Amino acid sequence: MSEPTPPPASAEELREAILARYDGLSKRLKQIARYVLDEPNTVALETLSVLSGRCEVQPSAIVRFAKSFGFDGATQMQRVLRDGLLSANASLGYGERIREFSKAVDGKGVGDPAQVLSEFVEGNVLALKHLGDAIDRKQLTEAVKLIAQANTVFVAGFRRSFPVAAYLAYSLHQVDKKTVFIDSVGGMTRQQIHGITRDDLLLVVSYQPYAEEAVHLIDAAVDNHCKVLSISDSPVSPVAKPATLVLQVREAEIRKFRSLSASMCLAQALVISYAFSTATATRNASALGTKRRPGRK
Repeated sequence: MSEPTPPPASAEELREAILARYDGLSKRLKQIARYVLDEPNTVALETLSVLSGRCEVQPSAIVRFAKSFGFDGATQMQRVLRDGLLSANASLGYGERIREFSKAVDGKGVGDPAQVLSEFVEGNVLALKHLGDAIDRKQLTEAVKLIAQANTVFVAGFRRSFPVAAYLAYSLHQVDKKTVFIDSVGGMTRQQIHGITRDDLLLVVSYQPYAEEAVHLIDAAVDNHCKVLSISDSPVSPVAKPATLVLQVREAEIRKFRSLSASMCLAQALVISYAFSTATATRNASALGTKRRPGRK
């Protein structure tokens, strides 16, 4: 009889285990898995009754989820997540702050436009601060490298994500990166991605509910052995699971309207970082060529 698999020893190991096994989980356990991935600090600190309400499942389902990953129960899983709080304290409480903010805003009547502006400013500030904490230097460096190494960057985003994708395509054109914007005009999505190769990059922006067109594009890119950079709201979304790299963005939701401020900020950071990295590489190559030239007599 084989030995039982030991439970994850750290928050990062638990995250990796959830990502690896997510597709095989039941619908209920997927709800819990997604919440654990999005709100590990809340899961670490809250009671089972609170967590079950947030996940919209019975407390017994959370216990079952923990046991499916080798833990004795939910308490042991929470202890592992609490141990990881020290390394993640910069973003501690973001989900709770957003919930409290939304509750306060939704409880007010809509006043003059200045009040609405103030609410959107406050909500977006929270989201932007969290963005800076949630995406680390290694992820950003790898994303810029994917853009730089690609022969052509194919950019796509549909419905709510369209403005972010359009900005990325426009900005990449402005810094002389060969770019194809898949706008799907005339239902030409598949035709616009025709010819994508392993030397290209598909950059997709998509949030829940995820556009079917985005999922189909990623499938086509993967079939052509093309790298995929996804900007999404969850590492287990259908546009994130097959991707080479995922940059997770959690936007603010103000009066049921989800913002795009954090996504636009990330898009700007990617394009500007790429532009400066290529400019630096060009200067270094030019300086190296100058040093190698024979001097005049």
